Amino acid sequence: MRGKITLEDHWDHPDNGEQAHKWAGLFAVDPEKNVREIMDLDHIRTSYMDEYGVGYTILSYTSPGVQSITDPGEALKFAQKVNDYVYEKIKDKSDRYGSFAALPMHDPKTAAEELTRCVREYGFKGALVNDYQVGEDGETLIFYDQPEWDVFWETCSELGVPFYMHPREPYGIIYDKLWKQRKWLVGPPLSFAQGVSLHVLGMVTNGVFDRFPKLQVIMGHLGEHVPVDIWRINHWLEDVKKPCGLHKTMKKTIREYFRDNIWVTTSGNFSTPTMNLVINEIGADRIMFSTDYPFESFKDACTWFDAAELPEQTREAIGRGNAKKLFKLDQYKDCDA
Repeated sequence: MRGKITLEDHWDHPDNGEQAHKWAGLFAVDPEKNVREIMDLDHIRTSYMDEYGVGYTILSYTSPGVQSITDPGEALKFAQKVNDYVYEKIKDKSDRYGSFAALPMHDPKTAAEELTRCVREYGFKGALVNDYQVGEDGETLIFYDQPEWDVFWETCSELGVPFYMHPREPYGIIYDKLWKQRKWLVGPPLSFAQGVSLHVLGMVTNGVFDRFPKLQVIMGHLGEHVPVDIWRINHWLEDVKKPCGLHKTMKKTIREYFRDNIWVTTSGNFSTPTMNLVINEIGADRIMFSTDYPFESFKDACTWFDAAELPEQTREAIGRGNAKKLFKLDQYKDCDA
């Protein structure tokens, strides 16, 4: 399929080489190749797009990114630095590239202001945040599913841009108590999905989507295990209505939140049986193509999707149609790159 759109394609700032090598050493098959490709916003990335039929890419700043910076002031400065940098790199290539904003998530007002700046001044397509933010004390983990974050979600809704909840590694006491003796399960095998699923389902059960019904949130990796387990989740939230002894307070069912508020991408999960299961559970109109490059192979992502046994109408929707609608890509002309 030519003219695909992809939206979880990572990059890193050239000043962040030490962190890039550390992250690549943990989560890349070929660390040196990963670092070389994640730092490139020109030749390598564009050549892959041309070769494998991707017409448009929304860039995302790599994990853990700003969410690992404990000082709020430094986090804001760094977010502004990377947002300014990527804008300068892609501003003359708007027919091929867009970007998500990287955000400091210590407090909702600051996050909302930086998102607004990036959307209104730079035309960014939304925000991508790497799960929880580490607080100023270096121990607190900040989640965004409580009422004090309503000012941020209100801003997302008013701007009409989606929020991509991306994973990061377990940190601090969570790592020490749960993962240290099970370190091979950190990352794609389990911890990434567990962390994002907890956060997004926290938003569901704590009423974020009820207060902001127009809010759109994206999960990668075919939904971080949630669609696969949606019957059981729905059973306990709807049929039993007493998860852990508490009565449900949600206004809609979990399936309705996926219908109205939550999207998933194919990033880093190139399994046709799993994709078909997710299609059956939440519908093809809530799924978008993505690669998870360079932590996964750009070639593998594209050749798998192009060859997957799907009705062509479904391939068109997942490959680009849904993203065009969500991100309002009216200028995108189904590039035949």
